[in-house]
Amino acid sequence: MKRSLIFFTWLWLLVPVIAEAQQVRVLSDGIEFRGDLGSTQRKTIILQNETNQVKTYLLKTLRGNIGSSQKVRLCIGDQCYDPKKELAKIKLTLEPGELLTDLYLEFDMGIAETKGSFDLSFVNESNLRDLFVVEARYEVDDPAIKVNEFDYKDIVLSDVYPNPSVRTAQLDYNFKNQSVKARIAINSFIGNPIADYELDPERNSLVINVSDFNPGIYFYTLFLDNKNIVTKKLFVKK
Repeated sequence: MKRSLIFFTWLWLLVPVIAEAQQVRVLSDGIEFRGDLGSTQRKTIILQNETNQVKTYLLKTLRGNIGSSQKVRLCIGDQCYDPKKELAKIKLTLEPGELLTDLYLEFDMGIAETKGSFDLSFVNESNLRDLFVVEARYEVDDPAIKVNEFDYKDIVLSDVYPNPSVRTAQLDYNFKNQSVKARIAINSFIGNPIADYELDPERNSLVINVSDFNPGIYFYTLFLDNKNIVTKKLFVKK
C-alpha cells in the first residue's frame, strides 16, 4: 500500500514536467536576411503546436544589435506590427496540433553596410516557463562594392540557408522574367532524384522540408525552361 502511494505520488509530480516538455516548436531554422542597402525582405516563421491544448503566446522581448536605420516587423497574416513599439499587441494563438505558416518576419536593411543578429522571445500567457525563441541573422551589402554571383538573366536566386539544415531549408528568389519556368531539383550525392519544386512567380521564397532526408550531402539545381543553370550543395544533418 505504501509503495503504491509513493508510486502514484511520483507519477502525479511527473505529469507537469511531461506537460511542460511538450510545447510549440519553431520549424524555421536560422532565419537569415541578406540583401542590399535600402532593400526589404520577408521570411516565413513556421510553428508547430505539438500539444493537444490551445496555446496562446505573447511576445516578451526583442533582443539584438539592430541598427538605428533598420526596421523589424512581425506580420500575422496581413497585419504587421513593430515589435519595438507594439510589443503588447502581438499575440499568437495556436490550436491543438496546428501548423502555423502565415507568420512572417520583415527586415528593412537600412543605409549602412553591416551584419548582426537578433531574437524574438514568446511566452505562454498562462505559464511563464512555456516559451520559445525565434532567432534571426542579417547581413547588409553595399551593391556598389559587391559582386553578385546569384544574379542570372531571368532570376535572382539566393544560396540555400541554413546550410547545414536540420528541419527546413529556404531559398529566396526574384523573377526578372515572369514568363520563364523555373524549378529547383534536389538529388542525392550519387545522383538519385529526391524532390522537385516549381518556383511560383507570385512568391519570393521556397521552404523545403528536409526532416525526412537522410543526413548527408545533396545537390540542388536551378532549371530555367528545363535548362540547367547552376548546381550547388545542400548539407542535411540531424
